[in-house]
Amino acid sequence: MKKSESNIKTWSQIKDKQFGTKGTARRDQLDREFESFKIGYLLRSAREHKKLTQEELGNIINKKRSYISRVENDGSNLTLRTLFEIVEKGLGGKINISIDI
Repeated sequence: MKKSESNIKTWSQIKDKQFGTKGTARRDQLDREFESFKIGYLLRSAREHKKLTQEELGNIINKKRSYISRVENDGSNLTLRTLFEIVEKGLGGKINISIDI
């Protein structure tokens, strides 16, 4: 193995070093924040795929455009009821939720 190849780290190794291993408070917080970001990103992608503006989606579900923007930028303060409303009523989709133990 070349010397430069031995310095290559995987994303998991980098996260372990920077934020601690899974199960530590800092790492768990990072993972939760990433999942919140991912929810917002998925909602924005679905809305754009449906060719809806934030304003149009907000009107469908009786929410302000600014609320849709906040959800898309940080999905962490989103109730399940609102998530279902956005996806099912607003976007015509379905939600699949899983729990890993």
